[in-house]
Amino acid sequence: MTRVAVVGAGAVGCWYGGMLARAGVPVTFIGRAVHVEAMRRAGLRLSGAAGDESVAVEASTELAAVAGAGLVLVCVKSTDTEATGAGLAAHLAPGACVLSLQNGVDNAARLQVRLGGPVAPAVVYVATEMAGPGHVRHLGRGELVIPASLPAAVALRPADVVALFARAGIPVELSDNVIGALWAKLLLNCGYNAISAITDTPYGRMVTLPGIARTVHDTVVECLAVAAAAGVTVPGDAFAAVERIATSMPGQVSSTCQDLRRGKPTEIDHLNGFIVREGERLGVQTPLNRALHALVKALESKTVA
Repeated sequence: MTRVAVVGAGAVGCWYGGMLARAGVPVTFIGRAVHVEAMRRAGLRLSGAAGDESVAVEASTELAAVAGAGLVLVCVKSTDTEATGAGLAAHLAPGACVLSLQNGVDNAARLQVRLGGPVAPAVVYVATEMAGPGHVRHLGRGELVIPASLPAAVALRPADVVALFARAGIPVELSDNVIGALWAKLLLNCGYNAISAITDTPYGRMVTLPGIARTVHDTVVECLAVAAAAGVTVPGDAFAAVERIATSMPGQVSSTCQDLRRGKPTEIDHLNGFIVREGERLGVQTPLNRALHALVKALESKTVA
């Protein structure tokens, strides 16, 4: 069976890797010492509406532990992409399938430069949080979108990846427009993440606050204008998807909010900040995204040590 390595044992990596391990797939987690030690001692704890259980897994703090894995899930923060890629390059098995399960639209390309080999972007739709060392809590959803084709140098085919995740009950959609799907996810992140962080509020309540639903909408309008200027086709009904977030993940606070609560750097430079930079490059005005980016950076300066 294909061995899986999860690089970045945070909320996203722990949930996807944990579900695979729970289904009998051999998984090695690579992460910070606090989580690795907890997983070595008592397994990875998975909790949520489906129950609460611990799963025995392999875990390491060293990137060298990725050696021999046929599927590598990169789940680190966007701020760590280059450093992670540089560290992984010497340890990847020939033909390994590397999937970027990260926020933002350019991580796979940035990672590929460092690795010198193909990296496939994946779009992640899951609500999770770390509830403690080696303990991930699932709050909703869980589907992935991956490319319908992979480079010939990659040993696994898309159907193999779909089948592997299907063992764990995780739906995977194949798409010929993953970049567009990444932008569709970016719109959601830009609309919700910063405001959830600024208000310290979960999505369901956030959109009921005066003026917030309209602010989310107008922020997404700016993002769509930038996407159009960049020649990106965003699939589906963006505004319907925006509304679904509040109903499908009402109790979820954004990853940006979680980072600020923990006093950690956020990914806001790769979300609203990315839209601001692309808007400047393409001549598109993005005042709401600029304001949200600036406000989160101001909060970050107060909370990050």
